[in-house]
Amino acid sequence: MATKDTQGKTDDAPEVKAKNVTPEEARFIDDHSDALSDSTQRAKWIHSPDEQPDRLGQTLATQSRQVIQEWAEERGGRPATVPGTEHDDHAGVLRFVFGELGGKNLVEMSWDEWFKPFDKRQLVFLYQDRKSDGSQSNFFRLDSPEREDA
Repeated sequence: MATKDTQGKTDDAPEVKAKNVTPEEARFIDDHSDALSDSTQRAKWIHSPDEQPDRLGQTLATQSRQVIQEWAEERGGRPATVPGTEHDDHAGVLRFVFGELGGKNLVEMSWDEWFKPFDKRQLVFLYQDRKSDGSQSNFFRLDSPEREDA
């Protein structure tokens, strides 16, 4: 049986540089450390929209559907994909359309359609809530343990 230390880590979870990770996330990061970006491995992991960055401009990571959807919708983002990048029965390269002009070369889709390949490919959503100057950031990147163009 796993026990928790004073920082809430279980004794069976590997040591990782990422902050605020669950034991499962620590194992995921450790298992895929050769494919995941350094940013993913050092980010603060967010599990609910109530969690906040420790500082402006901080790199955040999540696999939470609720966090991703709320982050995108706060910025006027809608789920989309790059046409011609499909894999079998699901979308290929995942993106967001921000505003009216941003989606010229993208195909909009439902959130369920967007999350299907996100979950299947075990992607990590890397993002920034605010830039270091305090302004809202639209920066995001998808990181993949399978290292195809997420």
